[in-house]
Amino acid sequence: MGGADLQYGGVTLLTSAEGGRYPAANSLLVSGTEGTVLVDPSLEVGRRGRLPADVRLVALTHAHEDHVAGLHVFPEVPVVAHPAEVAAVRDPERLLAGFGLAAAEADVVRRQLHETFGLTGHERVGTVEDGAVLDLGRRSVTVVHLPGHTAGHCGLLVEPDGFLFLGDIDLTSFGPYYGDLSSSLDDLLTSIGRLRDVAARWYGTSHQVGVLDDRKTFLAALDRFAAVVDRRDETLLQLLRQPRTLADVVAHRLVYRPHVRLPFVEAVERRTALLHLERLARHGLVAPADGGYVAV
Repeated sequence: MGGADLQYGGVTLLTSAEGGRYPAANSLLVSGTEGTVLVDPSLEVGRRGRLPADVRLVALTHAHEDHVAGLHVFPEVPVVAHPAEVAAVRDPERLLAGFGLAAAEADVVRRQLHETFGLTGHERVGTVEDGAVLDLGRRSVTVVHLPGHTAGHCGLLVEPDGFLFLGDIDLTSFGPYYGDLSSSLDDLLTSIGRLRDVAARWYGTSHQVGVLDDRKTFLAALDRFAAVVDRRDETLLQLLRQPRTLADVVAHRLVYRPHVRLPFVEAVERRTALLHLERLARHGLVAPADGGYVAV
C-alpha cells in the first residue's frame, strides 16, 4: 500500500509502494467546494478499493493501462478524456490495437491488461478538448492538450493552486515515450515547448519524479528529458554511417537496453525508429540506401 499521501493545496497525490514506477502511476484527487475529481486512477486506486464519496468525475490524461487500472472502482462515475483517447478507455481491445503488436505479443499483453491491470472498459466516457475547464467550486481544472506520447495525451492545470500535472511527460531519465501507433515525435517536441511557457507553483508527474516545486528545477528537468530525443538521433546517425535496414535499427535499440525482454519492446523500437528516420530524412540527414537507410 502507499505511504502518507502528499498535499499541494487542494491537490492530493495518492502515493504507492512503487513510488509511481510502472506498472504503478501517480493519481490525484482535486477537491473543490462542489466535489472532487479523481485524476488517472492507477493500480493504487484499485488496491484501496474506495476513495472519498464526493468523487463526482474521473479525468484522464490518456488511456494507457497504468492510468486507467482503477476505473473499475467507479463503474457509475463518469469519465472524461480527450476525444482521441475515448475509444481505448471504453474498450481495452482498442487500447491493445494502438500498440501495433504482432499477434503472439498481443496475446501476452492482452492477458496482462486483464490480469495485472484489471481492465474491463468503461462506458460512461465523455470528451474534453484543449482549454476545457472543470469547475469544482473555488477550484478548477483546465485541460492542456499535450499530444505526442499519445494523440490525445493531456496535462491538467489546477487553479488557484498552480498545480500542473504533466501526465507522461514524466521527466524520468528513461526519456520520452512515443512508441504507439498514434504517437508523434514532432507533436511531443511541440508539447514540450508549450510546457516551457506554462508557469506553475508545482509540477507533478505520473511516474517516479513526483512533484517539483521550483520552476528553474522543472525547466532543467524538462531540458534533460527532451535531450534524450537528441541522443537517440545521435545514436541513429552513428549507426547509419553505413547502410542499415529498419530491422537492423530495431535490433540495435534506441529506447530499451539490450537485456530488456518485454512483449512490447520490438513494436516500440520499430515505431520509435520510424519516427526518427522520417524526421532525420526531412532534415536531409538520412536517405534511402540498399533497402534501408544511410546518414548523408
